[in-house]
Amino acid sequence: MIYMSVDLGLARTGIAVSDESGGFAFPNSVITEYNTEKLIEKICEKAKELNPGKIVVGLPVNMDGTKGERAVTCEQIAKKITEKSGIETVMWDERGTTITAHGYLNENNVRGKKRKQTVDAVAAVIILEDYLRSLK
Repeated sequence: MIYMSVDLGLARTGIAVSDESGGFAFPNSVITEYNTEKLIEKICEKAKELNPGKIVVGLPVNMDGTKGERAVTCEQIAKKITEKSGIETVMWDERGTTITAHGYLNENNVRGKKRKQTVDAVAAVIILEDYLRSLK
């Protein structure tokens, strides 16, 4: 089964996808959209293109494990993605993924505009890799 992951952001949303075996995750794209309803539409269009069996949505819980306003918003968006796409969504703890993504980009000397356009897709890969590991 192919899995797709979504790292929801206020301006940029990262998308990653797995191979058919669910063994590897790859960055796919970054959607730049400020309007939530348009963002949901674009995510559903991406899902139609990639045809995943499941969509993993990053859940930005606080470091102490509690859910803040952003986590609740992400859960609401995930529910709407399921309703519009017909594809099951799963929430996945994304604590530290953006920091880890920045670390990977530092190691590979990715800077400037390219970094800004890449970090969200890399964070989506990390979310998806964590989820796929949990299935094994």
